[in-house]
Amino acid sequence: TSMANEQQVDRLNQAVSETWNAWRQVHTDEELDLSGADLSNSNLGTFNLVNANLSGADLNGADLNSARLNAANLSGANLSGANLAFAQLIGANLSGANLADADLAGANLGRANLKGANLHSADISTTNLDEAIVTAEQMKVARFTKDSDL
Repeated sequence: TSMANEQQVDRLNQAVSETWNAWRQVHTDEELDLSGADLSNSNLGTFNLVNANLSGADLNGADLNSARLNAANLSGANLSGANLAFAQLIGANLSGANLADADLAGANLGRANLKGANLHSADISTTNLDEAIVTAEQMKVARFTKDSDL
């Protein structure tokens, strides 16, 4: 199992989106290895996490509202209860990820790989799933309204 780059995890935990995104702009070539990192309940709204390796990361309850996760590797990640509203996940790898109860309203998952992902009670009411790899069975257990009683 791969280990996360602890320096990057520390930087992420201490940063606000402005400082983090500025750092990312300067270090465009630096690979972001956050695999298996515990980022549960962290505030990562509007963070630039494009191309990040977040495989197996714990993002349970994390705020990723409007985060940029295009082409990120989130395979096997725990995103249960995460706020991914309006997040950019174009071409992201979400295979085997746990998205139970996640808010994906307004998120863009175009061309994303959701193979084997758990979408139970996930809000996909206004999610863009154009060309995403996802089955009808997976969609059946998701929510298409804000109303959690359904």
